Amino acid sequence: MKPLVMVVLAATVGALTAPAPPPAHRAVPALPAPAGLPATASALPRGRPPTGPCALRTVTRHVSEGARTPHGFAPSSGTVRAVTFLIDFPDVPARISPRRRYAEFFPAVADHYRTSSYGRLDYRSTPVLRWIRMSRPYRAYGITRGTPFDPNRDDGYHALAKEIVDAADGTVDFRRYDLINVLAVPEAGPPAVQDVRSVTFAGTATGLATRGGTAIRNVSFIWSRQTGDSPYRVLTHENTHSFGLPDLYAGTGRRAPRTPVGHWDPMEEDWGPSNDFLAWHKWKLGWLAPGQVHCLARPGRRTVALSPTSRRGGPKLAVVPLSPTRALTLEARAPGRLDHAVCRPGVLITTVDTALPSGAAPVRAADATPGSRGCLTTDPNVSPALTDAAFRTGQRFTAPGVTVEVLSQDRAGTWHVRITRRPPHPSPA
Repeated sequence: MKPLVMVVLAATVGALTAPAPPPAHRAVPALPAPAGLPATASALPRGRPPTGPCALRTVTRHVSEGARTPHGFAPSSGTVRAVTFLIDFPDVPARISPRRRYAEFFPAVADHYRTSSYGRLDYRSTPVLRWIRMSRPYRAYGITRGTPFDPNRDDGYHALAKEIVDAADGTVDFRRYDLINVLAVPEAGPPAVQDVRSVTFAGTATGLATRGGTAIRNVSFIWSRQTGDSPYRVLTHENTHSFGLPDLYAGTGRRAPRTPVGHWDPMEEDWGPSNDFLAWHKWKLGWLAPGQVHCLARPGRRTVALSPTSRRGGPKLAVVPLSPTRALTLEARAPGRLDHAVCRPGVLITTVDTALPSGAAPVRAADATPGSRGCLTTDPNVSPALTDAAFRTGQRFTAPGVTVEVLSQDRAGTWHVRITRRPPHPSPA
Protein backbone atom coordinates (compact mmCIF):
# COMPACT_ATOMS: atom_id res chain seq x y z
CA MET A 1 0.00 0.00 0.00
CA LYS A 2 1.12 3.56 -0.63
CA PRO A 3 -0.26 6.97 0.25
CA LEU A 4 -1.84 9.39 -2.17
CA VAL A 5 1.10 11.22 -3.70
CA MET A 6 -0.90 14.31 -4.60
CA VAL A 7 -4.42 15.40 -5.41
CA VAL A 8 -5.26 15.83 -9.07
CA LEU A 9 -8.45 16.82 -10.84
CA ALA A 10 -10.26 13.71 -12.00
CA ALA A 11 -11.56 13.81 -15.54
CA THR A 12 -15.21 13.03 -16.05
CA VAL A 13 -15.48 9.60 -17.60
CA GLY A 14 -18.61 8.51 -19.41
CA ALA A 15 -20.33 5.34 -18.34
CA LEU A 16 -18.96 2.30 -20.14
CA THR A 17 -21.38 -0.30 -21.39
CA ALA A 18 -20.80 -4.01 -21.65
CA PRO A 19 -22.76 -7.23 -21.33
CA ALA A 20 -24.19 -7.83 -17.89
CA PRO A 21 -21.97 -9.81 -15.52
CA PRO A 22 -22.64 -13.51 -15.25
CA PRO A 23 -24.67 -14.89 -12.32
CA ALA A 24 -22.86 -14.79 -9.01
CA HIS A 25 -22.78 -18.57 -8.55
CA ARG A 26 -21.82 -19.56 -12.05
CA ALA A 27 -19.05 -22.16 -12.04
CA VAL A 28 -15.54 -20.89 -12.62
CA PRO A 29 -14.34 -22.02 -16.06
CA ALA A 30 -11.36 -24.32 -16.28
CA LEU A 31 -8.13 -22.38 -16.52
CA PRO A 32 -5.76 -22.61 -19.46
CA ALA A 33 -2.02 -22.92 -19.03
CA PRO A 34 -0.49 -19.64 -17.81
CA ALA A 35 0.03 -17.09 -20.55
CA GLY A 36 3.45 -16.94 -22.14
CA LEU A 37 5.49 -19.94 -23.15
CA PRO A 38 3.81 -23.36 -23.43
CA ALA A 39 3.31 -25.23 -20.18
CA THR A 40 5.99 -27.73 -21.26
CA ALA A 41 8.63 -25.05 -21.84
CA SER A 42 11.55 -24.97 -19.48
CA ALA A 43 11.45 -22.25 -16.83
CA LEU A 44 13.99 -19.49 -16.70
CA PRO A 45 16.75 -19.99 -14.13
CA ARG A 46 16.40 -18.09 -10.88
CA GLY A 47 18.64 -15.06 -10.42
CA ARG A 48 21.27 -14.99 -7.73
CA PRO A 49 20.55 -12.93 -4.59
CA PRO A 50 23.23 -10.41 -3.58
CA THR A 51 26.26 -11.82 -1.82
CA GLY A 52 29.55 -10.51 -0.48
CA PRO A 53 30.48 -7.55 1.73
CA CYS A 54 28.14 -5.15 -0.12
CA ALA A 55 25.04 -7.29 0.42
CA LEU A 56 23.41 -5.52 3.35
CA ARG A 57 22.07 -7.49 6.29
CA THR A 58 18.36 -8.32 6.42
CA VAL A 59 17.03 -7.51 9.90
CA THR A 60 13.29 -8.26 9.55
CA ARG A 61 11.00 -10.90 8.12
CA HIS A 62 8.90 -8.19 6.50
CA VAL A 63 9.53 -6.25 3.30
CA SER A 64 12.84 -4.38 3.50
CA GLU A 65 15.92 -3.33 1.58
CA GLY A 66 17.87 -6.27 3.00
CA ALA A 67 19.80 -8.32 0.47
CA ARG A 68 18.19 -11.61 1.50
CA THR A 69 14.43 -11.87 1.10
CA PRO A 70 12.94 -14.13 3.80
CA HIS A 71 11.10 -17.36 3.08
CA GLY A 72 7.44 -17.01 2.15
CA PHE A 73 7.75 -14.22 -0.39
CA ALA A 74 7.32 -14.93 -4.10
CA PRO A 75 10.38 -15.57 -6.29
CA SER A 76 11.43 -12.46 -8.20
CA SER A 77 13.31 -14.02 -11.10
CA GLY A 78 12.86 -16.96 -13.40
CA THR A 79 9.29 -17.94 -14.28
CA VAL A 80 6.77 -16.45 -11.84
CA ARG A 81 3.09 -17.36 -12.13
CA ALA A 82 0.09 -15.32 -11.01
CA VAL A 83 -3.61 -16.09 -11.01
CA THR A 84 -5.81 -13.03 -11.51
CA PHE A 85 -9.43 -12.76 -10.34
CA LEU A 86 -11.99 -10.01 -10.94
CA ILE A 87 -14.67 -9.13 -8.40
CA ASP A 88 -17.74 -6.92 -8.32
CA PHE A 89 -20.52 -6.30 -5.80
CA PRO A 90 -24.34 -6.44 -5.80
CA ASP A 91 -24.50 -2.65 -5.35
CA VAL A 92 -21.56 -1.99 -7.72
CA PRO A 93 -22.02 -4.36 -10.66
CA ALA A 94 -19.40 -4.32 -13.38
CA ARG A 95 -20.16 -2.10 -16.38
CA ILE A 96 -17.29 -3.39 -18.49
CA SER A 97 -16.32 -6.87 -19.55
CA PRO A 98 -13.81 -8.77 -17.40
CA ARG A 99 -11.50 -8.95 -20.40
CA ARG A 100 -11.47 -5.17 -20.67
CA ARG A 101 -10.63 -4.67 -16.98
CA TYR A 102 -7.91 -7.31 -17.22
CA ALA A 103 -6.46 -5.57 -20.28
CA GLU A 104 -5.85 -2.44 -18.19
CA PHE A 105 -2.98 -4.37 -16.60
CA PHE A 106 -1.92 -7.14 -18.96
CA PRO A 107 0.29 -7.66 -20.84
CA ALA A 108 1.70 -4.30 -19.62
CA VAL A 109 2.70 -5.55 -16.14
CA ALA A 110 4.48 -8.59 -17.56
CA ASP A 111 6.22 -6.42 -20.18
CA HIS A 112 7.37 -3.95 -17.49
CA TYR A 113 8.95 -6.73 -15.45
CA ARG A 114 10.52 -8.35 -18.50
CA THR A 115 12.10 -5.09 -19.61
CA SER A 116 13.26 -3.96 -16.16
CA SER A 117 14.75 -7.37 -15.35
CA TYR A 118 16.54 -7.63 -18.72
CA GLY A 119 14.53 -10.79 -19.39
CA ARG A 120 15.36 -12.42 -16.05
CA LEU A 121 11.73 -12.30 -14.82
CA ASP A 122 9.16 -14.12 -16.93
CA TYR A 123 5.86 -13.06 -15.33
CA ARG A 124 2.87 -15.12 -16.45
CA SER A 125 -0.65 -14.22 -15.41
CA THR A 126 -3.57 -16.61 -15.82
CA PRO A 127 -6.90 -14.73 -15.64
CA VAL A 128 -10.24 -16.07 -14.51
CA LEU A 129 -12.19 -14.04 -17.05
CA ARG A 130 -15.50 -13.55 -15.30
CA TRP A 131 -16.72 -11.22 -12.61
CA ILE A 132 -16.99 -13.05 -9.30
CA ARG A 133 -19.90 -11.42 -7.51
CA MET A 134 -19.35 -10.85 -3.80
CA SER A 135 -22.25 -11.78 -1.52
CA ARG A 136 -22.63 -8.42 0.21
CA PRO A 137 -22.63 -4.75 -0.79
CA TYR A 138 -19.24 -3.11 -1.04
CA ARG A 139 -19.61 -1.06 2.14
CA ALA A 140 -20.48 -4.17 4.16
CA TYR A 141 -16.85 -5.29 3.95
CA GLY A 142 -15.55 -2.14 5.65
CA ILE A 143 -12.67 -1.57 3.23
CA THR A 144 -10.66 1.53 4.12
CA ARG A 145 -6.97 2.36 4.12
CA GLY A 146 -5.30 0.02 6.57
CA THR A 147 -8.07 -2.60 6.67
CA PRO A 148 -6.38 -5.83 7.84
CA PHE A 149 -6.52 -9.39 6.58
CA ASP A 150 -7.91 -10.73 9.87
CA PRO A 151 -9.11 -14.36 9.90
CA ASN A 152 -10.97 -13.69 13.15
CA ARG A 153 -13.28 -11.16 11.49
CA ASP A 154 -16.17 -11.67 9.09
CA ASP A 155 -15.40 -8.58 7.03
CA GLY A 156 -12.40 -6.91 5.46
CA TYR A 157 -9.96 -8.67 3.20
CA HIS A 158 -10.35 -12.05 4.83
CA ALA A 159 -14.04 -12.09 3.91
CA LEU A 160 -13.37 -11.00 0.33
CA ALA A 161 -10.59 -13.54 -0.17
CA LYS A 162 -12.60 -16.36 1.38
CA GLU A 163 -15.43 -15.80 -1.09
CA ILE A 164 -12.98 -15.78 -3.99
CA VAL A 165 -11.29 -18.98 -2.81
CA ASP A 166 -14.67 -20.66 -2.26
CA ALA A 167 -15.73 -19.73 -5.79
CA ALA A 168 -12.51 -20.98 -7.36
CA ASP A 169 -11.43 -23.84 -5.09
CA GLY A 170 -11.60 -27.18 -6.83
CA THR A 171 -11.13 -25.58 -10.26
CA VAL A 172 -8.07 -23.39 -9.67
CA ASP A 173 -5.03 -25.24 -8.35
CA PHE A 174 -3.58 -22.54 -6.09
CA ARG A 175 -0.42 -24.59 -5.63
CA ARG A 176 0.63 -23.65 -9.18
CA TYR A 177 0.80 -19.93 -8.49
CA ASP A 178 3.30 -17.66 -6.76
CA LEU A 179 1.01 -14.61 -6.70
CA ILE A 180 -2.72 -13.90 -6.43
CA ASN A 181 -4.17 -10.74 -7.98
CA VAL A 182 -7.65 -9.42 -7.29
CA LEU A 183 -8.88 -6.65 -9.60
CA ALA A 184 -11.97 -5.03 -8.12
CA VAL A 185 -14.61 -3.35 -10.23
CA PRO A 186 -13.12 0.17 -10.58
CA GLU A 187 -16.27 1.97 -9.36
CA ALA A 188 -16.11 0.31 -5.92
CA GLY A 189 -14.79 2.82 -3.42
CA PRO A 190 -13.40 6.31 -3.99
CA PRO A 191 -11.31 7.28 -7.02
CA ALA A 192 -7.57 6.79 -6.57
CA VAL A 193 -7.03 10.55 -6.75
CA GLN A 194 -8.99 10.83 -3.49
CA ASP A 195 -7.83 7.77 -1.56
CA VAL A 196 -5.40 5.04 -2.64
CA ARG A 197 -6.59 1.71 -1.23
CA SER A 198 -4.71 -0.88 -3.27
CA VAL A 199 -2.80 -3.18 -0.94
CA THR A 200 -0.71 -6.35 -0.80
CA PHE A 201 -0.48 -9.00 1.91
CA ALA A 202 3.00 -10.42 1.32
CA GLY A 203 5.35 -12.92 2.83
CA THR A 204 3.64 -14.52 5.79
CA ALA A 205 0.50 -16.61 5.40
CA THR A 206 -2.78 -14.74 5.76
CA GLY A 207 -4.51 -17.38 7.88
CA LEU A 208 -6.72 -18.45 4.98
CA ALA A 209 -6.21 -21.74 3.15
CA THR A 210 -7.87 -23.75 0.41
CA ARG A 211 -9.76 -26.95 1.16
CA GLY A 212 -6.62 -28.83 0.16
CA GLY A 213 -4.53 -26.92 2.67
CA THR A 214 -2.71 -24.46 0.38
CA ALA A 215 -1.97 -21.29 2.33
CA ILE A 216 -3.15 -18.06 0.73
CA ARG A 217 -0.30 -15.55 0.68
CA ASN A 218 1.22 -12.89 -1.59
CA VAL A 219 -2.15 -11.53 -2.63
CA SER A 220 -2.67 -8.04 -4.12
CA PHE A 221 -5.99 -6.16 -4.21
CA ILE A 222 -6.33 -3.38 -6.79
CA TRP A 223 -9.03 -0.74 -6.43
CA SER A 224 -10.12 2.12 -8.66
CA ARG A 225 -7.83 3.42 -11.42
CA GLN A 226 -4.58 5.38 -11.28
CA THR A 227 -3.84 8.33 -13.52
CA GLY A 228 -1.00 9.06 -15.94
CA ASP A 229 0.47 7.39 -18.99
CA SER A 230 1.07 3.99 -17.38
CA PRO A 231 -1.59 3.43 -14.68
CA TYR A 232 -1.02 -0.34 -14.74
CA ARG A 233 2.04 0.24 -12.53
CA VAL A 234 -0.12 0.18 -9.40
CA LEU A 235 -0.13 -3.60 -9.87
CA THR A 236 3.61 -3.62 -10.60
CA HIS A 237 4.08 -1.74 -7.32
CA GLU A 238 1.85 -4.09 -5.35
CA ASN A 239 3.25 -7.31 -6.80
CA THR A 240 6.78 -6.14 -6.04
CA HIS A 241 5.87 -6.08 -2.35
CA SER A 242 5.37 -9.84 -2.77
CA PHE A 243 8.92 -9.96 -4.13
CA GLY A 244 10.12 -8.34 -0.88
CA LEU A 245 10.48 -4.63 -1.67
CA PRO A 246 9.20 -1.96 0.76
CA ASP A 247 7.44 1.36 0.17
CA LEU A 248 10.01 4.13 -0.23
CA TYR A 249 7.89 7.11 0.79
CA ALA A 250 7.99 8.53 4.29
CA GLY A 251 4.76 8.92 6.23
CA THR A 252 1.32 7.38 6.24
CA GLY A 253 -2.23 8.45 6.87
CA ARG A 254 -3.91 11.49 5.36
CA ARG A 255 -0.88 13.76 5.42
CA ALA A 256 0.96 14.20 2.15
CA PRO A 257 3.96 11.86 2.26
CA ARG A 258 7.55 12.96 1.92
CA THR A 259 9.20 11.63 -1.21
CA PRO A 260 12.87 10.90 -0.46
CA VAL A 261 13.38 9.12 -3.80
CA GLY A 262 10.83 10.84 -6.00
CA HIS A 263 10.02 9.44 -9.43
CA TRP A 264 13.12 7.24 -9.66
CA ASP A 265 11.34 4.03 -8.60
CA PRO A 266 7.74 2.74 -8.71
CA MET A 267 7.97 1.71 -5.05
CA GLU A 268 7.68 5.43 -4.27
CA GLU A 269 5.72 6.96 -7.14
CA ASP A 270 3.80 4.76 -9.56
CA TRP A 271 1.66 7.65 -10.76
CA GLY A 272 2.10 9.51 -14.02
CA PRO A 273 5.06 8.82 -16.33
CA SER A 274 6.59 5.38 -16.31
CA ASN A 275 9.69 4.77 -14.19
CA ASP A 276 12.20 1.96 -13.81
CA PHE A 277 13.43 0.33 -10.61
CA LEU A 278 16.54 1.44 -8.76
CA ALA A 279 19.67 -0.56 -9.55
CA TRP A 280 19.86 -1.67 -5.90
CA HIS A 281 16.38 -3.17 -6.28
CA LYS A 282 17.40 -4.89 -9.51
CA TRP A 283 20.33 -6.48 -7.64
CA LYS A 284 18.16 -7.52 -4.69
CA LEU A 285 15.56 -9.07 -7.02
CA GLY A 286 18.17 -11.13 -8.89
CA TRP A 287 18.09 -9.13 -12.12
CA LEU A 288 21.80 -8.18 -12.12
CA ALA A 289 24.69 -10.57 -12.58
CA PRO A 290 27.56 -10.34 -10.04
CA GLY A 291 29.82 -8.81 -12.68
CA GLN A 292 27.41 -5.88 -13.11
CA VAL A 293 27.95 -4.69 -9.53
CA HIS A 294 31.01 -2.78 -8.28
CA CYS A 295 31.57 -3.45 -4.58
CA LEU A 296 33.84 -0.88 -2.92
CA ALA A 297 34.17 -2.31 0.55
CA ARG A 298 37.81 -1.29 1.18
CA PRO A 299 39.48 2.11 1.58
CA GLY A 300 41.12 3.58 -1.47
CA ARG A 301 40.40 5.38 -4.73
CA ARG A 302 38.72 3.68 -7.64
CA THR A 303 37.23 4.77 -10.96
CA VAL A 304 34.16 2.83 -12.07
CA ALA A 305 32.00 2.80 -15.19
CA LEU A 306 28.20 2.80 -15.01
CA SER A 307 26.00 2.01 -18.00
CA PRO A 308 22.44 3.44 -17.81
CA THR A 309 19.96 1.02 -16.28
CA SER A 310 17.66 1.61 -19.25
CA ARG A 311 20.07 -0.37 -21.45
CA ARG A 312 20.95 -4.03 -21.43
CA GLY A 313 24.43 -5.11 -20.45
CA GLY A 314 27.31 -3.39 -18.76
CA PRO A 315 27.95 -2.44 -15.13
CA LYS A 316 24.82 -1.09 -13.45
CA LEU A 317 25.54 -0.50 -9.76
CA ALA A 318 28.31 0.66 -7.44
CA VAL A 319 27.91 -0.01 -3.71
CA VAL A 320 29.92 1.56 -0.89
CA PRO A 321 28.92 -0.15 2.39
CA LEU A 322 28.84 2.23 5.36
CA SER A 323 27.77 -0.33 7.98
CA PRO A 324 26.24 -3.82 7.99
CA THR A 325 22.83 -2.23 7.26
CA ARG A 326 23.68 0.98 5.34
CA ALA A 327 25.30 1.67 1.99
CA LEU A 328 25.83 4.38 -0.58
CA THR A 329 24.72 3.30 -4.07
CA LEU A 330 25.43 4.78 -7.49
CA GLU A 331 23.75 4.09 -10.81
CA ALA A 332 23.37 5.81 -14.19
CA ARG A 333 19.90 6.85 -15.37
CA ALA A 334 18.88 7.96 -18.84
CA PRO A 335 15.59 8.14 -20.76
CA GLY A 336 14.48 4.71 -21.91
CA ARG A 337 11.57 2.42 -22.56
CA LEU A 338 10.57 2.49 -18.89
CA ASP A 339 12.22 5.72 -17.75
CA HIS A 340 9.89 8.27 -19.32
CA ALA A 341 10.55 10.94 -16.68
CA VAL A 342 14.37 11.16 -16.75
CA CYS A 343 14.73 14.79 -17.80
CA ARG A 344 18.31 15.14 -16.48
CA PRO A 345 20.42 12.04 -17.26
CA GLY A 346 23.34 11.39 -14.97
CA VAL A 347 24.51 9.46 -11.92
CA LEU A 348 21.87 8.91 -9.25
CA ILE A 349 23.29 8.57 -5.73
CA THR A 350 21.21 7.02 -2.96
CA THR A 351 21.64 5.87 0.62
CA VAL A 352 20.05 2.51 1.48
CA ASP A 353 19.19 1.52 5.05
CA THR A 354 17.88 -1.98 5.70
CA ALA A 355 17.04 -1.15 9.33
CA LEU A 356 14.32 1.30 8.29
CA PRO A 357 10.89 -0.25 7.70
CA SER A 358 8.57 0.15 4.77
CA GLY A 359 7.13 3.66 4.66
CA ALA A 360 9.99 5.13 6.71
CA ALA A 361 12.20 6.25 3.81
CA PRO A 362 14.56 3.24 3.66
CA VAL A 363 16.16 4.80 0.55
CA ARG A 364 17.10 8.47 0.15
CA ALA A 365 18.31 10.12 -3.03
CA ALA A 366 21.00 12.81 -2.92
CA ASP A 367 20.02 15.97 -4.80
CA ALA A 368 22.62 17.33 -7.22
CA THR A 369 20.60 20.55 -7.59
CA PRO A 370 19.38 21.49 -4.10
CA GLY A 371 16.91 24.35 -4.14
CA SER A 372 15.87 23.67 -7.73
CA ARG A 373 12.20 23.20 -8.51
CA GLY A 374 13.18 20.28 -10.71
CA CYS A 375 11.73 19.47 -14.10
CA LEU A 376 8.34 18.04 -15.03
CA THR A 377 6.87 20.74 -12.83
CA THR A 378 3.59 20.78 -14.74
CA ASP A 379 2.80 17.08 -14.32
CA PRO A 380 0.47 16.72 -11.31
CA ASN A 381 1.47 13.08 -10.90
CA VAL A 382 5.15 13.80 -10.24
CA SER A 383 6.88 15.23 -7.18
CA PRO A 384 9.31 17.38 -9.19
CA ALA A 385 11.99 18.44 -6.69
CA LEU A 386 14.14 15.33 -7.23
CA THR A 387 13.56 14.90 -10.96
CA ASP A 388 16.88 16.69 -11.60
CA ALA A 389 18.72 14.96 -8.75
CA ALA A 390 21.24 13.10 -10.92
CA PHE A 391 24.88 14.21 -10.76
CA ARG A 392 26.69 15.19 -13.96
CA THR A 393 30.24 15.80 -15.14
CA GLY A 394 32.25 17.94 -12.70
CA GLN A 395 29.86 17.52 -9.77
CA ARG A 396 30.94 16.05 -6.45
CA PHE A 397 29.12 14.36 -3.59
CA THR A 398 30.55 13.84 -0.11
CA ALA A 399 29.45 11.69 2.79
CA PRO A 400 31.32 10.73 5.97
CA GLY A 401 34.42 8.89 4.75
CA VAL A 402 33.38 8.91 1.06
CA THR A 403 33.82 11.31 -1.87
CA VAL A 404 32.20 10.78 -5.26
CA GLU A 405 33.32 12.71 -8.35
CA VAL A 406 31.54 12.40 -11.69
CA LEU A 407 34.35 12.54 -14.26
CA SER A 408 32.75 12.17 -17.67
CA GLN A 409 30.25 10.51 -19.97
CA ASP A 410 31.61 8.75 -23.04
CA ARG A 411 30.06 8.52 -26.51
CA ALA A 412 28.38 5.23 -25.64
CA GLY A 413 26.51 6.96 -22.79
CA THR A 414 28.51 5.28 -20.01
CA TRP A 415 29.36 7.44 -17.01
CA HIS A 416 32.77 7.34 -15.35
CA VAL A 417 32.92 8.06 -11.64
CA ARG A 418 35.80 8.29 -9.17
CA ILE A 419 35.02 7.08 -5.66
CA THR A 420 37.39 7.75 -2.79
CA ARG A 421 36.86 5.86 0.41
CA ARG A 422 38.96 6.96 3.36
CA PRO A 423 39.98 4.55 6.13
CA PRO A 424 38.06 4.91 9.38
CA HIS A 425 39.62 7.07 12.07
CA PRO A 426 41.29 5.00 14.77
CA SER A 427 39.45 4.94 18.05
CA PRO A 428 41.04 7.03 20.80
CA ALA A 429 43.09 5.06 23.29
